Amino acid sequence: MLEDFIYAFSNFKRNKIRTVLSLLGIIIGVASVIVIMSMGSSSTKQVADTFGSCGLDMISINTGFMLRRSNPNALQYNESFREELFDSLPGIKKIWYKNSISGTIACNDISASSQCMAVEPGYIETYGIKLESGELFSVTDDVYGLQKIILGSDISSSLFPNGNAIGKNVTITIEKVPFNFTVCGILKEQNSGMENTSTACFIPRGFYLKQVNPNATANGVMVQAVSSEKASELVSLISNFCDTKSRTENSVNVSSMQTMIEQISSVTKTMSVMLSGIAAISLLVGGIGIMNIMIVTVTERKQEIGIRKALGASPSMIRQQFLIESASITLIGGFAGIILGIILSFTVEFVMSLSYVISYQSCIIAFFFSVVVGIVFGLSPASRAAKLDPVIALSGE
Repeated sequence: MLEDFIYAFSNFKRNKIRTVLSLLGIIIGVASVIVIMSMGSSSTKQVADTFGSCGLDMISINTGFMLRRSNPNALQYNESFREELFDSLPGIKKIWYKNSISGTIACNDISASSQCMAVEPGYIETYGIKLESGELFSVTDDVYGLQKIILGSDISSSLFPNGNAIGKNVTITIEKVPFNFTVCGILKEQNSGMENTSTACFIPRGFYLKQVNPNATANGVMVQAVSSEKASELVSLISNFCDTKSRTENSVNVSSMQTMIEQISSVTKTMSVMLSGIAAISLLVGGIGIMNIMIVTVTERKQEIGIRKALGASPSMIRQQFLIESASITLIGGFAGIILGIILSFTVEFVMSLSYVISYQSCIIAFFFSVVVGIVFGLSPASRAAKLDPVIALSGE
């Protein structure tokens, strides 16, 4: 067999142009599959990096479009709901309540519209949001309803162009009533899932319940799962629980960053597989080209085949020789396609500012498929050579 490989490579050297043309289809097919699969993996990683790793175990619950507060079946996000939800579904680690406040935040002559979130102590750190400076709310801040505020980096820069916002006072006007808050922390700019740390504002929920709306129920619920994998399962379970409790379909909108990432990854993967299938057609075209070249080769080398048969070569030996030649072409083309695919993937992902990810699985699959194509499409010419009558072959007819 080794001699067949050596002879195949020497034959390639004698017919360089023919060999290169035969390789092109295989190289382009393998490289195309690798580039498409790598771009799909890079896009998936880009989505995950955009959303960040924070909050992947968190699930958001908001009132759905089929249920309004005026509806008698509307869910009330109170302590009873929290306890019932926690006790009914396994896999829940913690349930957080929050209320959103629309108002104007101002410092001296500078003001900006803001959407503040009144959150419970521990919510910010559990979500994975980090501080650039300052400190988070404590349980004492929440219990006494202290007027402290944590600002996003963009809002802090707007209100305090010179920096040093910690300890300074800002005024938030809520329903035409001004409240003074002391800045206790500045958020670090980061990708944090459903929370925009650049424009976010957080205040203690205890203040909201004491000063703004003492009898308020939460208008947003965040459920922390025991893991990000469990969060995906809990989305449907929570939705069913709320629909059953309210006796209304689509009573709530339940979403999680983990589920969104999984859905986007699934779509990206499906598109990559589909496009790779289309790219693999070029491998089949390359295989047809190899079969055509091998048929020509068999015709040109009839006398050689006749001599080998006259010297005692069996049909299986002749078949093996030509199969090795066709497989060698795809072997070389597969290696060259992998190298070209990796280079093109790096170039495309660099130009598009995507995370560089190489799908090694696609490299193996494309290479294996190229070798199979060489064997399958080389089988017919090899069998034709093996069946040649040595007398007719030596005559050159």
